[in-house]
Amino acid sequence: MVSIQALRRVPRTGLPGLRDHWRSDLVSGFLVFLIALPLCLGIAMASGFPPMAGIISAVIGGVVVSRINGSHVTVNGPAAGLIVVILSAVQSLGQGDAMAGYRYTLAAIVMASVLQILMGLLKAGKLNAYFPAAVVHGMLAAIGIIIMAKQIHVMLGVKPEDGEILSAIAGIPCSVMAANPEIALIGLLGLVILMIWSWVRNPYLRMIPAPLIVIVVGMALGRYFDLEHEHVFLFLPHHEYTIGPRFLVSIPEDVLASFYFPDFSKIATVEFWGAVMSIGLIGSLESLLSATAVDKLDPYKRRSDLNRDLTAVGVGNLLSGLIGGLPMIAEIVRSSANINNGAKTGWANFFHGLLLGLFVVFFPHVIHEIPLASLAALLVYTGFRLASPRQFAKTMDIGKEQLALFCVTIVGILTTDLLVGVAIGIAAKLMIHIFRGVELKHLARLDYALKQTSPGTYHVRIGGSAIFSNFLALKRVAAELPAGQTVIFDLADAYLIDHTVMEFLDHFRHDYRDHGGECHLAGLENHEPYADHPLAARRRRRPMGRRIVFKIVKSS
Repeated sequence: MVSIQALRRVPRTGLPGLRDHWRSDLVSGFLVFLIALPLCLGIAMASGFPPMAGIISAVIGGVVVSRINGSHVTVNGPAAGLIVVILSAVQSLGQGDAMAGYRYTLAAIVMASVLQILMGLLKAGKLNAYFPAAVVHGMLAAIGIIIMAKQIHVMLGVKPEDGEILSAIAGIPCSVMAANPEIALIGLLGLVILMIWSWVRNPYLRMIPAPLIVIVVGMALGRYFDLEHEHVFLFLPHHEYTIGPRFLVSIPEDVLASFYFPDFSKIATVEFWGAVMSIGLIGSLESLLSATAVDKLDPYKRRSDLNRDLTAVGVGNLLSGLIGGLPMIAEIVRSSANINNGAKTGWANFFHGLLLGLFVVFFPHVIHEIPLASLAALLVYTGFRLASPRQFAKTMDIGKEQLALFCVTIVGILTTDLLVGVAIGIAAKLMIHIFRGVELKHLARLDYALKQTSPGTYHVRIGGSAIFSNFLALKRVAAELPAGQTVIFDLADAYLIDHTVMEFLDHFRHDYRDHGGECHLAGLENHEPYADHPLAARRRRRPMGRRIVFKIVKSS
C-alpha cells in the first residue's frame, strides 16, 4: 500500500515515479489507451478534422505534455467540449472547402497555443474564477446538445446538410425516417451498450472499457454487413439502401501521410482571430476546470500547478497544430478512468500516448474497420451526459436563478456562438447581482482583511459582496495561507455571497482539512439562502430593529 506522504514526495515528471510505480501506471495507461482510441477518432471526425488528427493530439499529450505539465494523474488529449469550437472554425474559415478550413484552423490552433503559453507564464491559471458555475455548466450542456444534434444523423447513417445548429436539431425527425437500417442498428446497439454498461457494478466487468465493447461489436456487425464493399440491399419492398466503405473510418496506411501543415494566409482576417480567441479561451477554461476536478478525485490529495499545466498544454497544442493535430486539454473522462484504474503518477499518461502511437503505426488496418456509427454513438452518449435532465435538476436544486442562468447560457450559445453565449450568461449573472442590491463598486472589488489573531490561527473577514467577478484576490490569499493551521472565514458582514464563492469556500475547507489543517466558515447564520442547497447563494438578513406600534383611539 502506497502512503499519501510517499506519493506526495514523488516528483511529477521524474524517474523515481517510473521506477517505483511503473506497473500500476502501465496497466492504467493501457486501459486508458483502450478508451482513448475510439474517442480520439470520433472527436476528430466530428470536429471536421481527419481521424488521425485526434490520435496525433493524444500522442503528443501523453508522450510530451506528461513530461512537463503541472499535474499528477490527468490525461491530456482531444475532448468533446472543443468539437463545437473547432468545427465552427473549419466551417467559417474554409467557407465550404473542408481541407482549406482544416489547414486554416491548424494555424488558429498554433496562435491559440501561443496565447495559452503566455497565459501560463503570466500566472493566469485562475482564469476559471471569472466564470460563474452556472454559466460554465450551461456552456457544457449547450456543447452536449450540439454534439448530439450533429452526431445523431451520423449514427443513423444519414449525411446531414451543413447548416446552423437549430437546423440540425430540426432535421433529426427526417433523419430518423430516412435512417439506413444496418448502419442505424450498429449505432443504436452501441448506444444501448453504453447505457447498460453504466449500470454495471461488478468491479471486474467495470475494468473492461465500455467504448471498447462498442467498437468491437460495431466491427463485428460491420464485417457481417460487409461494409468494406460497396453494395445495395433491399430492406423492405421498394426501399433500397447503399452501404460501403464510406461508413467506415478512413485513414492512410502510411502514418506520415497523416501529417498536415497549417496555412497562415488568413492571419489578417477577423474570422481567423475570432477562431484563435475561441480555441484559446474555451480550451484553457476547460483544461483548468478539468485539472481542478481531477485534483478532487485524486485519492492522494495532490494539487496541480495550474499555471505550469496551462503552459504545458499550450506547448502540446503548438506541436499538435504544426503537424495536423487537434488541440488538447486535461480531459476529465479519461483522467477519472486513469485514477480508477490505479494510476499513481504522470507516467500513466505517457504510456497511454505511447501505446496510441504504436497502435496506429503497426495496426492501421484495424482502425479502418471501425464503423462511423459506433464512434457517433460514443459522442451522442457523451453529449447526453453533458446535457442530461439530471444536470438541469442539479442546477435547480442550487437555486432558481442558477437554473435561469443555465438556460440563458444554453439558449445564447445555440442561437449565436460559444463565446457570445457565455458572455450573455455572464452579463445575466451581473444583472441578477445588481437587481439583488450589489453596489456597482463591489462588482469588481471585494472587501476583505486577513489577520493572524493568535499563533497558528488566521482570520479572514469578508465584507461587501462576495461574487464570482470579484473574489480572485480572495482565492490568491487563500492559496498563500500556510498549511496545517486554523483558518476562519468570517462572513458575518458580507451583504451577498453567490454560489460560485460558496462552492469555492466549501472546496477550500475540505481540501485544507485533507492537508492537515482546520478551516471554518463563520457568520452564515446571519444570512438567508435563496434555496435549500447548502451552497446556494445567500443574502444577509435585514436587522429587525425595534417595532413601533401605533394605537388608534376613537373619540367618544
